[in-house]
Amino acid sequence: MKPRTSVILAVIAAIVLFAGWRFGPATMPGSETSASAGTLVFPNLAPKLQTAAKVEITHQNKTLVIARQTDGSWGLADHGGFRVQPDRLRELLTGLTELRITEPRTADPAEYARLGVEDPKGPTGTANLLRVLDGAGKPLAALIIGHRRVRTAGNVPETIYIRRPGEAQSWLAEGRVPVDADPQLWFDRDIANIPADKVASVTVTRGDAVLEFDREGGKPALKSPADHPKLDNFKMSDVFGSLDSLTLTDVKPAADKVGEQIGTTHIVGKDGLVVDVTVFKAGKDIWIQLAASGDGAAKAEAAALQKRLAGWTFQVGAWKEQAFVPTLDELKASEPARKPAP
Repeated sequence: MKPRTSVILAVIAAIVLFAGWRFGPATMPGSETSASAGTLVFPNLAPKLQTAAKVEITHQNKTLVIARQTDGSWGLADHGGFRVQPDRLRELLTGLTELRITEPRTADPAEYARLGVEDPKGPTGTANLLRVLDGAGKPLAALIIGHRRVRTAGNVPETIYIRRPGEAQSWLAEGRVPVDADPQLWFDRDIANIPADKVASVTVTRGDAVLEFDREGGKPALKSPADHPKLDNFKMSDVFGSLDSLTLTDVKPAADKVGEQIGTTHIVGKDGLVVDVTVFKAGKDIWIQLAASGDGAAKAEAAALQKRLAGWTFQVGAWKEQAFVPTLDELKASEPARKPAP
């Protein structure tokens, strides 16, 4: 072999070894790399979670806090404790208990960003710091969670890059931990679900104007004022279906001011359920407060709905303004286009 060829091969070998140290499985000695494949990241965590009182998710130096309420439910601390999706929280905590080490990765801080396990307090990073605390504020689990690796092949588990706070070593772990610091992804968004065909009558009050809707031949009809122009059937149906699959985009405690009140809606169901809606407007945003009541067959449903709605103001889509508090002009049917004169 020529001397020049030997030198080139030696350089290539050095580059490969260097790249393997920087980007491949870590080979640094010490306790941080001693975990074997298949080891649980948090052994015996499941029974400890019975004492969990708070979940913190820090991303780009902002922390989302989900706290256990006095009734045992979980809510967003910066939204007055409004309830989160229980299934999503359960999946997150279960994922922590099942997370297993696959192999060590880099311990070089300069390479953390490639795996998404850099400092979660950085202004532009992608890492999330997940902490689960007990009632005394003691961490039950803490982990920096990085990029996911989802494989399309069948029966191949999901993996993620992780790093323990205060440790240099990062790891590839097997499991799913759906962590996210965006409160919009945590809200329990459902407000009410009363189909239009279950509504008997609606009364809308906006300023001095009052619109009283009833049914005529089973279809929505405007009873008062009796003297009115032809109305759009689809817009009338929207008034009766204002509570059908109603979801929120944001929520605040009812004590917080959210704009000016613009009207109210009194909705009566065929079974006796009554829902009163107060509508507020802040710029282009529409917020509502709801109160449910009912007797007889509707009593239990009204009580459950009132428990869910009381004490909150919900932001809904701006288009809902015309469903809850429409004006007579907004309900008018469009005039047919006139044919041009010959």
